[in-house]
Amino acid sequence: MSRGKKLDIFIGADIDDSWTVVKSERKTPISNEILEPSKHFLVFKKEKRRGKTVTLVGEFHMPSNDTTAILKTLKKKLGCGGSYKDGWMEFQGEIKDKVRELLVESGFRFKHGH
Repeated sequence: MSRGKKLDIFIGADIDDSWTVVKSERKTPISNEILEPSKHFLVFKKEKRRGKTVTLVGEFHMPSNDTTAILKTLKKKLGCGGSYKDGWMEFQGEIKDKVRELLVESGFRFKHGH
């Protein structure tokens, strides 16, 4: 069993395997709308994962192959690791200012105050 899966026991119910995987819904719906970079309004989030800081940038409304290409160039320029999940780019470390500069050069915009 992988990490992050929630299991639920139904007490008193007659279930064959007695364990069922409970699927939790996404917090935000995935939109199929594709926007050009100048129409994006990106935001930053900072999270702690296993004691390390992760910088999240999103939400991107582009085809995943375009976004992964942008992510690859950003990771090379920043010299850090990262991934693309559910419309958000995740970067290792607290690098908000550096990421903002590079994305503004690429034509992306940010919400006021981010």
